[in-house]
Amino acid sequence: MVKFHDHMISDLLDDPPISKNGGSGGCGIGSGLVILSSGLSLSKLISSLLLLHSPSAGTLLLLSPSSPSLKSQILHHYAAVSDRRISEISADIPAHHRLSLYSSGDAFFITTRILIVDLLNSRLPASSVAGLLILAAHSLSETSTEAFIVRILRSLNRNVYIRAFSDKPHAMVSGFAKAERTMKCLGIRRLHLWPRFHVYVSEELERDAPEVVDVRVQMSKHMAGIQTAIIEVMDACLKEMRKTNKVDIEDLTVENGLFKSFDEIVRRQLDPIWHTLGRKTKQLVSDLKSLRKLLDYLVRYDGVTYLKYLDTLRVSESHRSVWIFAESSYKIFEYAKKRVYRFVKSDGTKLGDPNKSSTSRKRKLKGAADDSEEVGGSSSTNTNVTISLDEVLEEPPKWKVLREVLEEIEEERQKQGLSEDDCGIVLVACKDERSCMQLEECITAGPKKVMRDEWENYLLNKVQLRDLQTRFKKKPKEPKGFGILDGVIPVAPATKAEPSSINKQENDALVAAASEIRNRIKNDDIAVVDPQPQVGSEGGGRGKQKVGNKKQSAANSKSHGNKGNKSKKKAALNESSLENEGQTGEADPVAADGFSEAIGDDASTEKGVLRRHNQVAEATGSGAGSANKPIPPVHFYALESGQPILDILKPSVIIVYHPDMTFVREIEVHQAENPSKKLKVYFLFYEDSTEVQKFEASIRRENGAFESLIRQKSMMMIPVDQDVNCLGLNSSFEGQGASSQNAVTRKAGGRREAEKEMQVIVDMREFMSSLPNVLHQKGMRIIPVTLEVGDYILSPLICVERKSIQDLFMSFTSGRLYHQVETMVRYYGIPVLLIEFSQDKSFSFQSASDIGDDVTPNNIISKLSLLALHFPRLRIIWSRSLHATAEIFAALKTNQDEPDEEKAMRVGVPSEEGIIDNDVSRVFETASGRDRFKLQEHHGWL
Repeated sequence: MVKFHDHMISDLLDDPPISKNGGSGGCGIGSGLVILSSGLSLSKLISSLLLLHSPSAGTLLLLSPSSPSLKSQILHHYAAVSDRRISEISADIPAHHRLSLYSSGDAFFITTRILIVDLLNSRLPASSVAGLLILAAHSLSETSTEAFIVRILRSLNRNVYIRAFSDKPHAMVSGFAKAERTMKCLGIRRLHLWPRFHVYVSEELERDAPEVVDVRVQMSKHMAGIQTAIIEVMDACLKEMRKTNKVDIEDLTVENGLFKSFDEIVRRQLDPIWHTLGRKTKQLVSDLKSLRKLLDYLVRYDGVTYLKYLDTLRVSESHRSVWIFAESSYKIFEYAKKRVYRFVKSDGTKLGDPNKSSTSRKRKLKGAADDSEEVGGSSSTNTNVTISLDEVLEEPPKWKVLREVLEEIEEERQKQGLSEDDCGIVLVACKDERSCMQLEECITAGPKKVMRDEWENYLLNKVQLRDLQTRFKKKPKEPKGFGILDGVIPVAPATKAEPSSINKQENDALVAAASEIRNRIKNDDIAVVDPQPQVGSEGGGRGKQKVGNKKQSAANSKSHGNKGNKSKKKAALNESSLENEGQTGEADPVAADGFSEAIGDDASTEKGVLRRHNQVAEATGSGAGSANKPIPPVHFYALESGQPILDILKPSVIIVYHPDMTFVREIEVHQAENPSKKLKVYFLFYEDSTEVQKFEASIRRENGAFESLIRQKSMMMIPVDQDVNCLGLNSSFEGQGASSQNAVTRKAGGRREAEKEMQVIVDMREFMSSLPNVLHQKGMRIIPVTLEVGDYILSPLICVERKSIQDLFMSFTSGRLYHQVETMVRYYGIPVLLIEFSQDKSFSFQSASDIGDDVTPNNIISKLSLLALHFPRLRIIWSRSLHATAEIFAALKTNQDEPDEEKAMRVGVPSEEGIIDNDVSRVFETASGRDRFKLQEHHGWL
């Protein structure tokens, strides 16, 4: 453990006594909020705190983080220094067994839902809990379940300590006084800030700094052109956003647009007025997200994969996107094509050169239109001019530089005369798993082979898409009437518009080349099936000599024969997954591009995080380039996996292929823990690229966040009572009882009947939301049980099914809502459907311009109308926010009996005789019209 972790722990545990009785008040000894820089090994800090925990002090509970990588790192570091094991308390453990675990005094991971349910049911003895650790303080809010847990735990045990941690300082400054509000809702008085520029941190990390080599790689001409065009388009979109006057102008910069948090900033400002925005403004928000991905993918993936992603964007967003129609957008597509292929006429001139004048382009177009076309092989032949497909297949410049760096490392090791055991491990860190696999293949098989495989997969997708369109194309029907009814005026989508003659020639040439590759693969498959040739040997290409003479050597033909079906399957997966990613826009790049699925035949997911290849000096095949020079064994690591790879492998050389600020800090911490071990780090940057700009901006943004937190800490006020107990955000409710008693002192000498406590029966699954927390703040008693019917039982007659907006749409689509309402109507006299909106979003389903005049089956308003017509007794309540829902529940419970827990649990559950109790619909259906009215009046349903 590094020394500044010791300072962090001592600073956290050093809680000066300031209360009357010499203690630390009611906030618990050692309570505090710790915010540290990203990459300073939060997992090791937590594991060190776990080592200091004594079972005699009580049980220590750790709220399970949403990130599984943080939990795995904590378990790894704790297991390396301790023999004890940290278990997890989940819903799979029976209640009586959980009670024994709570009293054991050990440390446990626990989910928030299980912990709050056990607290409300008194299954957790609060006196046996020593402390609570919250590992993602930046995700907390006043209505979160973590704040609910802390409030109940503090009310039962004033001495329990609460320690919250966060390694995302920029998230702690989003919104108004985020850090202060977080401390108030957790009842914490002290804030501990540990930035990278802290004296203790900087001194230790810079004392034995690793040797750093900054390698700047020049981008290719086409890559630089694409980057410039994307920035121009992004700037144009930002200017359009500024015209709306709906967003803070200071946030609308290209530098902020490089980060994912930019989407959150814009949506947070636009969500309250989202229903008033026009379609263009809404589309601009989505376009900025697509443009950010294009910038990220440009420096991450090869040219063919990038072109494939652009094709999916053109298909999925062309009819509604704004950025595609920007002035510089055509350059993005043109330069992306030039990185992969180009079309050349027989006279040596390029086809469709964007640098030519408009008049020459028109002249070419006219001449091409006058000529007849004949497509065959890989070229399109006119009467005068032949158009041929020229493959460019531009390799990413980093590939060559990575190979040179590896050769340099091996050359230095040979000069020093080190053995393989003394050399250490070479680690290459990439952003995602797909990049790791592609770089491994690039080193073992050569960059030309990798680009060739990607190119052939791209062409095969073209053929498969054309075959699907031809197979499922509907035949035109004969007209049966007049005008629009017989289809005389069809409205064809933009994607099926007839291309120009030049575009048609290009498309025909691509399809012809793809058809040739597909036919060759089929012939290779037939040759492999032939029992005479020896496929398993190196000379297995003999049986395919005919095909090999046509296009390539026997070795390449062998590789195609062995990878025929696999390449076609990989191509199909890549294309379909890219289309899905282009439509949603929210998917992870690796999963979205279909790379994980495509590699499924070659490696399992467990081995995909860390991949190692052996000595590749023998990889001198076709296109290997400088593979005749030896390179050391290399391990590839995906940064997105979040595994403690530096502590596991302890590499001597690290090549950071995709620079990341968090990983750089992890390297510094690893070197500080091992000062005697020499470590050399290579950083590969694209010169004058957004990759460098984003890396530097991330450091500036974190430093700015800590400066803001330091200023907030100097002016922060945390309220405490006379016993120095921390008062949370809901302290106004605590003093309400005394003031209400004083208000009635003139009535009967101040005597007042004790108010009956309101009770609400809540389904266990509802504790994933924040509504139970808000109801508890309003003074209602929450009874968690497992309900078969409804989500909230307010009285013996009132049953509420709560739906958020997203859940409402999904329930209508799946048909689940109809069944839920049907059961509520059957067993309860007053069934209620509660539609709850978010407080920071618009209180509207859709804008007024989107509401049509006709009833359509896909319209949400139409579905709600049909639901209300089908169930006349159903009551639909619209709620603006969580707090509005609590007020509505309090109003509904007026003059109502309190619900019975046992009866609520039996509703909808058949007995041993198969009879279901409390079937309201059976009594109601057997009554006549006047009797029904009397029943409703008697039961209070009216």
